[in-house]
Amino acid sequence: MEIKRMFTLSLFRGRGFAGKVLKELETWAAELNYSKCILETGVRQPEAIALYKKSGYRIIPNYGQYAGIENSVCFQKDL
Repeated sequence: MEIKRMFTLSLFRGRGFAGKVLKELETWAAELNYSKCILETGVRQPEAIALYKKSGYRIIPNYGQYAGIENSVCFQKDL
């Protein structure tokens, strides 16, 4: 399952909402019998990178449309 376009308004950042949404998306993907989640973010998104690492995602080679894009960082988590 590919997770796309997560965003939290600055007013609500730092309250754990993004982590809760991400966990629910992972649960939903598992219920649909997916074995992993993949996603992409930008190198200039340190908060997003930290969230994904904290949530158990590991950096993988850029995939699909992100292959060869230096500003992209791709992640994967096995469910």
